[in-house]
Amino acid sequence: MMRSLWSAASGMIAQQTNVDSIANNLANVNTTGYKNEKAEFKTLLYQTLQTRTTTANGEEKPIPAQVGLGTRVVAITSSFEQGPMLASESNTAFGINGDGFFAVRGVDGNTYYTRNGDFKLSIGNDGLTLATAEGYPVLDSQGQPIVFPANVNSSALVVNSDGTFGYRNGNNAYVDMNVSLGIFQFNNPAGLEKMSNGLFNVTEASGAAMNEATEQNLIPSEIKQKYLEGSNVQVADEMVNLIVAQRAYEMNSKAIQATDDMLGQANQLKR
Repeated sequence: MMRSLWSAASGMIAQQTNVDSIANNLANVNTTGYKNEKAEFKTLLYQTLQTRTTTANGEEKPIPAQVGLGTRVVAITSSFEQGPMLASESNTAFGINGDGFFAVRGVDGNTYYTRNGDFKLSIGNDGLTLATAEGYPVLDSQGQPIVFPANVNSSALVVNSDGTFGYRNGNNAYVDMNVSLGIFQFNNPAGLEKMSNGLFNVTEASGAAMNEATEQNLIPSEIKQKYLEGSNVQVADEMVNLIVAQRAYEMNSKAIQATDDMLGQANQLKR
């Protein structure tokens, strides 16, 4: 009976983590570029009560008698399915339709990746720098910050579907700026390390970043100006998952109560 106490307790702990993950999904239902997360479980060790070759009478039997010792969370994986494209009034809002990621440079000088294309323009000595809301410079296909001339009006910026930049001059003529957004893909995006502010970091599990501008075997992503990719969280699915997780938590607590009652009955036998 002591095994059942600890097994049920492990189930409650695992379901609490599951509820935490679901709550995070619901909290980010309106977060630009957010990817749905799901908790995954696996069983703990099994204890062998009898081997396959013995019974109470010493006879051979085909299967052993084993009892499990509970469960635990093995991973929380992100689903990188395409989110909905939402219209934006910002001229520096870009949505990715495809498997690509934007690249930004963090304060530590390292390159991070994001699906959040809600960028801003930061005024500096060299001109206008395309940056995230936190001020991280957005990188081009060469891995350099994207800087526009100071005389370019932000409302005149034009980004084509392949990520190349241009602008409209005073005569409304299109001028190519010979710079394009850096779009990168990964063999296993689920292996990326999740950071704050919607950023991802490269790991061995994700594989190295592949530049769409130089890799020939990649299906190029499509860039949509004045659109943002919304969260791919499905609220109805998350509410169902929340109910299931809550019921699983309750059932594990009932198992602890049942075990406690059985132990109480055993203690009263001496009376």
